[in-house]
Amino acid sequence: MTRLLLLAATLALPLAACDRSGDGTSVSINADGGNALGSIDATSGEVKVDVPGFSGQFKLPKVQLDATDFDLNGVRLYPGSTIDTVNVATAGRDGGLRLGFTSPASAEQVRGWFQERLAKAGFTLKQDGRGLTGTTEENKPFRLEFDGSGGDTAKGTIVLGG
Repeated sequence: MTRLLLLAATLALPLAACDRSGDGTSVSINADGGNALGSIDATSGEVKVDVPGFSGQFKLPKVQLDATDFDLNGVRLYPGSTIDTVNVATAGRDGGLRLGFTSPASAEQVRGWFQERLAKAGFTLKQDGRGLTGTTEENKPFRLEFDGSGGDTAKGTIVLGG
């Protein structure tokens, strides 16, 4: 639980320092059973916290996280990508991380880019449709999924655990 609260604080502090117009990044941290412990709304900047001993909500300036704000064993998101959502679950069937992103390249280009770099970082991966499935260097489940849209912009999701 303490690690989870530290993660929430780590995500919230940089958000307090930025104010950008347009869309931001939504962040949610969920306990076993799907109960939200904390969340940041991308549109409004509203932060909600509900942990034992404290419950409240407040507003922060919106922020758009990007490729430089994410590092997976030394592998960042595809250059120019933006992070749309971050969902962290603490335990249970959905325990793990789900990170939604948008990249300025086709799904095939982004998949190839990740496959090359993650393999060097110790991941065991195979192509699964337009995405990738496999395990991390710690033998944890990993998935890279893309939505059905095509073209020169890819909307994807990285799933670690769960």
